[in-house]
Amino acid sequence: MNETPRIFLKKNEEKEVRQGFPWVYDNEIGYVKYAEGDGGSMRSAPLSECGVEDGTCAEVYTSAGGFVGCGILNKKSKIAVRIISRDHADKVMADTAGFWDKRVRDAVNIRRLNFSDSESCRLVYGESDFIPGLIVERYVSDGKVFLVVQFLALACEVFRREILSSLKSACRPCGIYERSDFSVREKEGLPERKGWIGQSYGEILEICENGVRIAVDIANGQKTGYFLDQKLNRAKAASLCRGKKVLDCFTHTGAFGLNAAMGGAREVVSVDISGEAVEMVRRNILLNGMQERMRAECRDVFELLKEYEETGEKFDVIILDPPAFTKSARMIQKAYGGYKEINLRAMRILGEGGILVSCSCSAYFDESNFYSMITHAARDSHKRVQILEKRGAAPDHPVLAGYPRSEYLKCAVCRVLS
Repeated sequence: MNETPRIFLKKNEEKEVRQGFPWVYDNEIGYVKYAEGDGGSMRSAPLSECGVEDGTCAEVYTSAGGFVGCGILNKKSKIAVRIISRDHADKVMADTAGFWDKRVRDAVNIRRLNFSDSESCRLVYGESDFIPGLIVERYVSDGKVFLVVQFLALACEVFRREILSSLKSACRPCGIYERSDFSVREKEGLPERKGWIGQSYGEILEICENGVRIAVDIANGQKTGYFLDQKLNRAKAASLCRGKKVLDCFTHTGAFGLNAAMGGAREVVSVDISGEAVEMVRRNILLNGMQERMRAECRDVFELLKEYEETGEKFDVIILDPPAFTKSARMIQKAYGGYKEINLRAMRILGEGGILVSCSCSAYFDESNFYSMITHAARDSHKRVQILEKRGAAPDHPVLAGYPRSEYLKCAVCRVLS
């Protein structure tokens, strides 16, 4: 008898997961069939009452009994099952080390299609690389490889030893730093973790992106310290900045502004509300010898854009790369208002024919909402807008078909006219 727990979905709840969606929510589950004790008889119970331990590999079935895949059960989370394979559990669990080694090596090899081993990039992008909850960044600093890892779900935490072993074998890093210090771990029933795994090194790494030197604080910076997903969008923006006056909003490490300055901008103002971020920007300005053409200001972007509008300040290029204004479906309308306000004010302070590079990194604020927002911001600012290019994340962030949230980053390159 197969003693692997079997999770049966409610009627009509299987469509998304069969199309590739990698999560099963607790309210989609009808019942769980499992063995009581070692070799005990099988019984059925609702999810909340079943005796299956969290972290167990279970099989998922439709209400009619069709096999969907196997995943890791976590009753503490609203995401009750994260799918790890479309094969049966016995095949996966027969050799977990080999299973995860193949997943890690596949992810690393995919990056080699677009990135050399000497470039910094995202090596593992969670569900999109079929390793739910795992993020791995490769930072190359002074010719040495460092990995920053995030174990954000029980589905990868239970295979922590196998995954770390595979990463060490595939990448030969000098060091691995863990940034599993986010509240999402609490929702998974896991404690936060942060620090070097094994030998310790400094917490500031210097990487090179598009010819720009960037100091990255892997211990205290946002997420893993840097946003690698915007690499190609920064290069695109830089190509439009020669001889221009540029405003770089929500700058974080100053990367968009530094790319613009390296691209020949005559003046760059980079703005962030975080004092720590602005200090890092100033460090990066000096690192690249751009202090004659670039400055960093610690300001609230919303207030500064309003102030520029009132004083008649004009720019040739404005870059908006804000943090996610919503991290839930409930807050989409509020986020819409925030995105619209900064885009509307940016359009008003651009010179005739100026370039607006507008971004959103919120998965919940989808492409439809994003481009609708730009249309309404243009209308209310009495501008005409030509969208010259629609862009997304760099190819180290693959999109998983059937999982729309993996296509989270929107980047519009716009020309703004009276």
